[in-house]
Amino acid sequence: MKRRKAREYALQILYQCDLTGAAPRREMLDSFWADNPAPDDVKAFAEELVFGTMENIERIDSLIESVAENWELDRMAAVDRNILRSATYELAFKGDVPAAVTMNEAIEIAKKFSTRESSSFINGVLDRIAKRLKKKMH
Repeated sequence: MKRRKAREYALQILYQCDLTGAAPRREMLDSFWADNPAPDDVKAFAEELVFGTMENIERIDSLIESVAENWELDRMAAVDRNILRSATYELAFKGDVPAAVTMNEAIEIAKKFSTRESSSFINGVLDRIAKRLKKKMH
C-alpha cells in the first residue's frame, strides 16, 4: 500500500471538510474516489485517517494549539492546519507507525502541497507534540 498517497488523499478530504464546514459523509467520499481512483487499501487508510481525525478533532486541535506558540488554529493556513491534524491523529491515537515516520511524511506532504516555510513550521509543531505525548507515556 502507498501510505503517502493515502495521507495526501486524507489531507485533501480534510481540507474540503474544513473549508465547507461539513463532516465527511459517504456521498462526499464516493464522489472524491470517483474523481481520484485508488486501490482499496489506499482508500481504507485515507478514510481511517479522515474519520479518526474528525472523531477526535477537539482533542487534536487542543493539543496542536497548546504547542503552536503564538499560533491559533484559525490563523494557520488551511493546508498546514489539516496536515497537522492528520499527523497529530497518527501520533496520538495510532500506535502502529513510528513518530519519526509520521513526522517525515507530514513534512514531505507539506513540501508538496504548502509553502516553502510550512515544512519547518509543521516539523516544529509535530516535534513538540511527539515530545509531549512521549512524556505522558512515561
